[in-house]
Amino acid sequence: MKERESSEVRRRRWPKHVSIGTLLIAVVLAFVAGNRFQTIGDYFFAPYTNKGGQTLSQNLDFSTTEKVFDLLKKKYDGELDMQKLQDGLTRGLVDAAGDPYTTFLSAEEAAEFKEDLDGTFTGIGAELLEQNGAVMISTPLSGFPAEKAGVRARDIIVKIDGEDASQLSVADAVKKIRGEAGTTVKLTLLRNGQQIEIPIVREKITVPSVESEILEGNVGYLKITRFSDDTYQLASEAAADFKSKNVKGIVLDVRNNGGGLLDSSVKVAGLWLDNKVVVEEREGGKTTASLRTGNNPPLAGIPTKMLINEGSASASEILAGALHDHKVATLIGAKSFGKGSVQELIDLPGGAQLKVTVAHWFTPNGVNVNKEGIKPDIEVTLTEEDFKNSRDPQKDRALQELK
Repeated sequence: MKERESSEVRRRRWPKHVSIGTLLIAVVLAFVAGNRFQTIGDYFFAPYTNKGGQTLSQNLDFSTTEKVFDLLKKKYDGELDMQKLQDGLTRGLVDAAGDPYTTFLSAEEAAEFKEDLDGTFTGIGAELLEQNGAVMISTPLSGFPAEKAGVRARDIIVKIDGEDASQLSVADAVKKIRGEAGTTVKLTLLRNGQQIEIPIVREKITVPSVESEILEGNVGYLKITRFSDDTYQLASEAAADFKSKNVKGIVLDVRNNGGGLLDSSVKVAGLWLDNKVVVEEREGGKTTASLRTGNNPPLAGIPTKMLINEGSASASEILAGALHDHKVATLIGAKSFGKGSVQELIDLPGGAQLKVTVAHWFTPNGVNVNKEGIKPDIEVTLTEEDFKNSRDPQKDRALQELK
């Protein structure tokens, strides 16, 4: 989400088993069945058999959960919202996996997630991620309120409008940061051990996934802000324009691109690579998939400089790793974010979704960048003064390298 969970590498495939959401409906029915109530374990897991042939109710003890629910019904002085209880039960199960990228999205959150991937939303223009129990800015989107106000990747959100944010989930932080266009949200951020306070005016934001232009010196500039359904088509059109104008070089910019769809990233790599491996997926240490490009790449042989920074994550790192390992692009900028896992997005009944880590990805040279990131060939730092004065020494260096 913008003011969202950071975009992950996602692949589309149907789940192999009965969806958890289907079973949750049974839980709610059981909750309101009165004297005919059966155990949460019976309703929640009895239909589901894991790979070992056992039902999950045989693996997990639900007695405490059942006791808590019974006490809530008897003791709680107020109304219990069954939908919230259902979502909370599911969220707790998923969160207990201990993976910040494996998350449950309620119907409302799933709708916002789709909106973000489509590139239209109202907010400050930043991607959020939970890291070590804190909500962190993973990517401030270029040219939008958060970046303009001075928000940086890896800033930790300490307060939102003066309220402590240390115990908030990413979803809760998103709800507090989002708001009507024209209103202001004040973020207190922790950066390099120092707290800073930044007011940001919310905007309605539409972010195209691809922007391109011909720069001075006949250099093609291709900026990819996310990897979505339309990214490859738009990038292909830009590539055709570059070829028709016989550009002498290309600057490929994926700075502050938090990721997106895996297949989109692989297809974009195919604009440069001819039948080459882009990424390997491994589950439990074993290679389960090796994704390659097609043939006849239109941009093959054109000198390319690729811009990355600490906000370049996931699918952006896959593209950077592939072009770097196959020696078709020089990486310039700052070390990337470091997210080396693949998530599958599974639709659940009622509009909810499960986003689950199903594999880890490796570059063609066998490197997994998780928590490490990709180091640029040429490191160029952007200072606070550069931001304030709208200078871009990273882009300038790329253009210099193409002269």
